[in-house]
Amino acid sequence: MKTVVIASRKGGVGKTTMSAHLGVAAEADDFGPVALIDMDTQESLAKWWNKRLALTPVFSTATLANLKQHLAALKESGVKLTIIDTPPQATETIRAVIAHADLVLIPTRPSSLDLEAVGATIEMAEAEGKRMVFIINGAANRARITGQAAVALSQHGTVAPVTVYQRDALASAMTDGRTAGEIDAKSKASEEVADLWAYVRTQLSKKVGK
Repeated sequence: MKTVVIASRKGGVGKTTMSAHLGVAAEADDFGPVALIDMDTQESLAKWWNKRLALTPVFSTATLANLKQHLAALKESGVKLTIIDTPPQATETIRAVIAHADLVLIPTRPSSLDLEAVGATIEMAEAEGKRMVFIINGAANRARITGQAAVALSQHGTVAPVTVYQRDALASAMTDGRTAGEIDAKSKASEEVADLWAYVRTQLSKKVGK
């Protein structure tokens, strides 16, 4: 089983939307069963899932205290991929969850404030010796700062070659337990999510370390 942690100490970068969309995309790509875990006390991912009519991905409730055992149980049950959404600001919670990751995805919006806030998340991933990938999320079309953000982030690690742009379809789909691709599989939002998942899948297939 692979475990992906979506983390950022800054709020508003799209962690929950990304967790949901990647989970559904992975299932559609036959990379399931997929389990979603919401470690944010706001429970936005859980609320999205509770509105969902589809049976996949599954939702699994865990606490920080039992997360290690919970992940082991998911693996034993046949789950192939677990995606964990994390809270902003709660440094110790984020750090503890990152410790269980095979891959840490760090979404950031291409703004100076967001880029300045990335450092704390980088430090946590590096302290735990985890692979990380930056994802530029919520970008504006043709904005010069998007390219500048990619260059700045590349100084600290790998930047996903797929940019997720600011699209109403992503947010509106979350209101009733669906994803943009489930509403319109041919939409730009759907294509970007599919491309992003394809890239994440290649990263998960890489053999690193021992």
